[in-house]
Amino acid sequence: MKQKTLWYCSSCGNESPKWMGRCPACGEWNTMVEAPAEPKTTAKGSRSAVMPSAQERKPLRLGDIDNAAEARVSLGLPEVDRLLGGGIVPGSLVLIGGEPGIGKSTLSLQIPLRSSLHTLYVTGEESARQVKMRAERLGAGMPGQAENVGHDKTVIADPDRQSIDIFCETNIDNVIAQAAANPPQLMIVDSVQTMFTPTMDSTPGSVSQIKEVAAMLLRFAKESGVPVLLIGHITKDGFIAGPKILEHIVDVVLQFEGENRGSYRILRSIKNRFGSTSEIAVFEMTGAGLREVANPSEMLIPMHESGLSGAAICATLDGTRPLLFEVQALVSSAVYGTAQRSATGFDARRLNMLLAVLEKRAGFHLSAKDVFLNMAGGLKVSDPAADLAVTCAVLSSNFDFALPADYCFAGEVGLSGEIRPVAQTDRRIGEAARLGFKKIFVSSYSSFDAKATKGIQVVKVADIPALVKALFK
Repeated sequence: MKQKTLWYCSSCGNESPKWMGRCPACGEWNTMVEAPAEPKTTAKGSRSAVMPSAQERKPLRLGDIDNAAEARVSLGLPEVDRLLGGGIVPGSLVLIGGEPGIGKSTLSLQIPLRSSLHTLYVTGEESARQVKMRAERLGAGMPGQAENVGHDKTVIADPDRQSIDIFCETNIDNVIAQAAANPPQLMIVDSVQTMFTPTMDSTPGSVSQIKEVAAMLLRFAKESGVPVLLIGHITKDGFIAGPKILEHIVDVVLQFEGENRGSYRILRSIKNRFGSTSEIAVFEMTGAGLREVANPSEMLIPMHESGLSGAAICATLDGTRPLLFEVQALVSSAVYGTAQRSATGFDARRLNMLLAVLEKRAGFHLSAKDVFLNMAGGLKVSDPAADLAVTCAVLSSNFDFALPADYCFAGEVGLSGEIRPVAQTDRRIGEAARLGFKKIFVSSYSSFDAKATKGIQVVKVADIPALVKALFK
């Protein structure tokens, strides 16, 4: 008997009996893949033995529900705990995604090494010996006996003393059975794309397998109260591989950003049912693993000699954390007939808009010049407050005039050339003052607390011409 197959959308998981060029659910093109149809389960077999029957489950009144705060467990990394909202919630399902080699597996092994949690580390990509070698390399900085390394005292850990069980398995049924027999305090699965269940005929990593594996891990986490941390691959487009329903199933989605060749990584909260999604954690990749950067502004400010044109400092806000970083611009005469526009870490369309505003509202002729823009430190900036720093960096490179190193900028540029205020100006000014900046340029319509201006001069500018007069007079 021929096995029945269906077509699944690799983006959203929508099912279709036949192939279609465009998914009717999410609208993506060329995402339909053929896979065997999922077996139908009876209602009796689909219910877990731990879950109560339909007669035992009753609806609750909203007023009778206990609204006490969720208990949280520390993972031993303060920045990760802060990103999660104060620690991981028991019974939650956390997904960490990122490019190959960016540090997902390093972070997932560093968490049990830093914490005292009994951890079941499930790996479908590495052998037990490989995990042991990596654990020994990550031993620096763990609780243990102190040794002198250079001028500082580095604390060394003995991985053999850690309560970590390594389980090399890809069958999710065996993984859940092992975790149920000896419940850990934390379970880590690296990675979800390598796991499979024998009840599905498709290969590991397919849409149906990922969806079923995630659902089984979710049921296990909710029934047992064991928090589960999943490692996920991403596609060439930067999205987590597998159906979009994977991100709906999990409670928290964290994503690594940054260049693999660089040393700094940014862990960003994309989804968090137990906390804010406007938080980031910054790490530095070292020989002993990921090092937490408590003050990211210190690593993003200029690391070159003063007096160079085309550089401006932006006071941005990523979530609730103020960041000061350098914006670099290069303006040169176009060698070929068509001028080039290139932006790294910044929206290229917004750069074109700012250049059009400079030409239309301020009279700077940049249409025949190449403009290259870079956000230092590998940051990807979407805060409108970066407009003012981008504009100043472009003008600085165009005039070949170096801006003072103790100036910073925070403001949005409108299509009429006006400089608009940005949110939480107080925090931006306070961070700039704390790092020793003497002047910060903001919109003349900004409102802020006078106490935040202690030690720094706030210059208010209304539009681009006023900005040019204040900087290049």
